[in-house]
Amino acid sequence: MKQNIHPQNHEVIFYDVNSGYKFLTHSTKTSSETMEWEDGKLYPVIKVEVSSDTHPFYTGRQKFNEKGGRVEQFKKRYNM
Repeated sequence: MKQNIHPQNHEVIFYDVNSGYKFLTHSTKTSSETMEWEDGKLYPVIKVEVSSDTHPFYTGRQKFNEKGGRVEQFKKRYNM
């Protein structure tokens, strides 16, 4: 087997921005943004819009908060 061809595994927090659900797992992705986990350590955080907590396949229902259309989101983001 060839050595040093596999990507590095890191412990990261995946954070669902829609529901606030977060879970700690291993991933080859990393981030410069960090968050403190329940054990008191800082881990890189990867923000996702859909996770098992909000996806209708896993929940059996739509769980997204009404965020509005693209224009409303833009105005909200830039205080217009």
